[in-house]
Amino acid sequence: MGDLVLTEAEVGPVMWSLQESGMEQTALHNHVLDETPRVMYMHIHGHGDAVQLAAAIRRALSYTKTPFAAPTGPTLTKGPPPDIDFHRVEQVLGRSGKDNNGVYQFSIARAEKISDGEMEIPPSMGVATAINFQPTGGGRAAITGDFVLLAPEVNPVIHVLRENGIAVTALHSHMLTESPRLFFMHFWANDEALKLARGLRAALDKTNSVK
Repeated sequence: MGDLVLTEAEVGPVMWSLQESGMEQTALHNHVLDETPRVMYMHIHGHGDAVQLAAAIRRALSYTKTPFAAPTGPTLTKGPPPDIDFHRVEQVLGRSGKDNNGVYQFSIARAEKISDGEMEIPPSMGVATAINFQPTGGGRAAITGDFVLLAPEVNPVIHVLRENGIAVTALHSHMLTESPRLFFMHFWANDEALKLARGLRAALDKTNSVK
């Protein structure tokens, strides 16, 4: 399972290719607002021979401009810049993060077991809250990601995020038959990093996340 990042023109050909290969689509939606070009996220699900699943995905991606070769151009500066103290961000969130090519990332699992049929879904398969900080200068950061929520948590988290100046950019499902039922709430802001961390922590405290 996972999601393919596509331009709008790529959605139709990719969807039909996956359908021909027996790969299921479980959601199609935006994650952010006002991006250029417009980007859609197609969530997929498959079960079977790993090589055949990989071949189906590779065939679908051949209808896109997704590069298959390793990137050779310049990358983001590695490591957090000196004007954001990510140790303090970690303290505010109460979780440890990691630098990934200049973006500081947090992955926060839910406390309850998530399953699909008889199979338990580990947090690394996309059922953990994802929080990303990209420094934008002067102690500020752009944040994006998604909260993984149960239905009763959705509106309390919306309220806390908006109260802290964090935009909610999408709310939707990613899967079809998971238990318990999950909702994924995407967010965006560009502000002082510690201020945003405090808002995100307040939102996390409204969820049944692993401490």
